[in-house]
Amino acid sequence: MTVLLFGVAKDIVGSPSLSIPTTTNGKRIPRTVGELRTFLGKSYPELEQLSSLAIAVNNAYAQDTKEINSYDEIALIPPVSGG
Repeated sequence: MTVLLFGVAKDIVGSPSLSIPTTTNGKRIPRTVGELRTFLGKSYPELEQLSSLAIAVNNAYAQDTKEINSYDEIALIPPVSGG
């Protein structure tokens, strides 16, 4: 599963994209946006410090209960500031 990263999320991870294994011990993980959020928070604790972190699946903002598949386009969208 490939996750696209933008803004400060890209800076925290150190790359514009992240490849995440979709199976562990024969189980499909992560299965939902919430499980992905938990996985990313454990792998990159600085992501949990952001005031908000939206996750989009196939170009639409997704709730934590949204199921995800390895072929979905997933993006992390951190808070945006502007002037």
